[in-house]
Amino acid sequence: MDEQPASPQEPGGLDRRAELSEFLRTRRARLKPEDVGLPDFGRHRRVPGLRREELAQLAGVSVAYYTRLEQGNGRNVSAEVLDSIARALRLTDAEHAHLTHLAKPKQHKKKPAGRTEQARASLGQLLVSLENVPAYVTGRRTDILAWNPMAAAVFGDWAELPAQERNWARLVFLKPEYRELFVEWDQKASDIVSYLRMDAGCHPDDPRLSSLVGELSVKSEEFRLLWATHDVREKSYGIKRLRHPLVGELTLNFETFTLTDGSEQSLITYHPEPGSPSAEALRLLASWGADATKSGSTARSAP
Repeated sequence: MDEQPASPQEPGGLDRRAELSEFLRTRRARLKPEDVGLPDFGRHRRVPGLRREELAQLAGVSVAYYTRLEQGNGRNVSAEVLDSIARALRLTDAEHAHLTHLAKPKQHKKKPAGRTEQARASLGQLLVSLENVPAYVTGRRTDILAWNPMAAAVFGDWAELPAQERNWARLVFLKPEYRELFVEWDQKASDIVSYLRMDAGCHPDDPRLSSLVGELSVKSEEFRLLWATHDVREKSYGIKRLRHPLVGELTLNFETFTLTDGSEQSLITYHPEPGSPSAEALRLLASWGADATKSGSTARSAP
């Protein structure tokens, strides 16, 4: 069956119907028949992955119904049907949530025009109290909203950047020094794009997000290729290896704490294993203080 294009992109944002269509198509394409217990006819297959007919059968819906959904028409689709399709596609929890956001978008309260996202003052106080822990607050579009001196010592003094450039996606894809900073730059880049995709699913009508995606797609082929995969991932925890220009390699555990105040902001902290070379390196950075970071002794916030 021929693939049908979704409706054109609406001005001021990303086209939700196109996003839904491409997300389902790419998830279907990555599944092989043998993955779900179906016979593989090899060279006789004309499409990568599962056919629409096969996916519809696995999900227990009609081919016509699934075809309409994959063409971007999620109107009146039930949560039960989305659950069945998610199981058939073997979606992760993050992918399932993304599918639901695209098919059944929630209405978000619009913020007053010109209002910028900010971190609460109490979060700034918390960042200051984390004297030896690199920590920062991120908001939508991977914007960096506030940070402490240790975060500046490890990642660079964001206060020296224009407010628009205090954004992880811009830093990772457009600043060569961040390509050097992250030992596994490819993984960091993939993570950042996956976070933006989750954001796009929740806020496809966000013109600033659409503008950011458009800018990065023009300026970075690597971003453009990653964006086309439609992979989604939620911020979590793990290990980051950094190549710091002053103290050498750092291996840090990171944790993400999602705020529950409806702001869609997250607090991210980094810490080394006790007694490790990375712990000693962080201690050195902390002792050098403002001389190393030019960041002062208080948490900084984006204006």
